[in-house]
Amino acid sequence: MERSWTQPVSVGIVAAVVGVTSSFAVVLAGLQAAGADPAQAASGLVVLTLLQGAGTVWLSRRFRRPITIAWSTPGAALLASTGAVAGGWPAVVGAFLVTGVLIVLTGLWGRLGRLVGAIPAPLAQAMLAGVLLPLCLEPVRALAEQPLLVAPIVVVWVALQRFAPRWASPAAFALALVIVLVTAGGTDWLRLPVVTVTVPELSPAAVIGVALPLYVVTMASQNVPGVAVLSAAGYPTPWRHAMVLTGAGTVLGGPAGAHAVNLAAITAALPASAEAHPDPDRRWIAAQAAGWTHLLLAPAATTLAALVAAAPAGVIESVAGLALFGTFASALSSALSSAPSTTAADPVARIPAAATFLCAASGLAIAGIGGAFWGLVAGVALHLVLRPRSTVGPGSDRVRG
Repeated sequence: MERSWTQPVSVGIVAAVVGVTSSFAVVLAGLQAAGADPAQAASGLVVLTLLQGAGTVWLSRRFRRPITIAWSTPGAALLASTGAVAGGWPAVVGAFLVTGVLIVLTGLWGRLGRLVGAIPAPLAQAMLAGVLLPLCLEPVRALAEQPLLVAPIVVVWVALQRFAPRWASPAAFALALVIVLVTAGGTDWLRLPVVTVTVPELSPAAVIGVALPLYVVTMASQNVPGVAVLSAAGYPTPWRHAMVLTGAGTVLGGPAGAHAVNLAAITAALPASAEAHPDPDRRWIAAQAAGWTHLLLAPAATTLAALVAAAPAGVIESVAGLALFGTFASALSSALSSAPSTTAADPVARIPAAATFLCAASGLAIAGIGGAFWGLVAGVALHLVLRPRSTVGPGSDRVRG
């Protein structure tokens, strides 16, 4: 009887702790790069942690399935690569609200979901890889500039990648916090949780350059893989409920700095696996434990944000980059190995994905709109121009157009 709840509870706690600590630095970097001051970024972290905890508790209990909610780590990486936009932080907050509305509409209006699904998967993955590249280069730069501080973090991360990959990023983050505590000294980093609300503004540049790419990357890199993880474990996803709940959560949390919440993807596999419980009908308890753990961790987000703000240059950026290495490698591999055409062996078929990747990674901004959007536009345009066409008729062969 004890095993029936202790095993899934322990697994749920591990899933929550790993999920938060492995990507905490990425989310903070993204919010601050988008224009949030330290208080606004800390507020976003508190609210994001609360939203994913509450959403997980509700959905897993409502459907008795191991459904978990997470913040959009790829979305945070997108914010970090996009940087400040015209209109400043209020315009970015307005873009968060638009993203939330689009996610809600995806659950309520099937045509929007099909429209997003029509974007070739390699192009979406190429956009994600381009967005992640600048962050993944940070450990390389920091290692050259701050070798004594950054080298131990890299060594710990590499060692645990070999022996305990799940704990590699959390351990690197924990070591970074130790370094910050040693170098900062005192207790000025202790903070009470505070939620800071920003009045949103709608800016065309922010809607096009932030909201649309954030929506696409959240759907393609979080929600769709999240459904796949649950399906592989034998659990159907309540799509409409999940999209409406996470979209509404994003709208409600946006003014407080919460950029997006969505179905968990990578961390979703643990509560849904046999490791959580041999009986599939009992694994939802692991998701419950993960949700409650997030709610308990939320008040500590402000203190962690203050610690990160006190870190020496390059330390936290290195942790964020290391945490994204696996996602970057997977996205780049998917972008270039799966050609957006029916002739996967044709190198021309990889050109749209390569163009998307390069534009997204370039940091270019046209009319105040960042490279992620223009990369997707360039990729789709090249895909339409270069894709094979066929003519069907008596005796006719398939011809390339």
